Amino acid sequence: MHQSSLDEMLNFKKKYLESSKDKPLLVLDLGSQNVNGSYRKYFDASPWKYCGIDVAPGKNVDIVLKDYYKWSEIKSDSADVLISGQAFEHIEFFWITMLEIARVLKPGGLCCIIAPSGGFEHRYPVDCWRFYTDGFVALARFARLEVIEASTRWTSDVKYEDDSNLWKDTVLVCRKPYLLRFDTWKEKIRRFLFHRILTMGL
Repeated sequence: MHQSSLDEMLNFKKKYLESSKDKPLLVLDLGSQNVNGSYRKYFDASPWKYCGIDVAPGKNVDIVLKDYYKWSEIKSDSADVLISGQAFEHIEFFWITMLEIARVLKPGGLCCIIAPSGGFEHRYPVDCWRFYTDGFVALARFARLEVIEASTRWTSDVKYEDDSNLWKDTVLVCRKPYLLRFDTWKEKIRRFLFHRILTMGL
């Protein structure tokens, strides 16, 4: 976890969650294993509940997912916030993961994803992707999440000692929309069918 990613997630917290600091939010952190740092210190404070989720046990992992693409351990419409940093480049079929994010978020729930657009190959255990702004916008649209902001940090005035700037992170902030009951039902059916088709044979 490089320092600029920590800074970006802290900015997300300050900008979008400051008004909810006294509310009992459930914050899920996808890809939470502490590899040179984690976001827990920003979100693990009462009355919030921080829960680290990953596919392997380790430091800062509260829930071990059996499958990146089917989170049977997490209920639908249960999370107020889902964050993820420096994980999506390591997920082979990240678009399926995005469907699960949309499923577990409550209506009105926020999502912040940070992933590199540059940098060297770093397998953990694989390194598959880099992301641009338009790619993250398209991903949110695919999952029927409302884009609040998306940008790529092509340049920075901050000089990081850990060479954070070489990753040129892309940041997506999006929200699960409130829908009428019938539209909610249609969206759940759509997401279920997409998920079932996309996971066939995996």
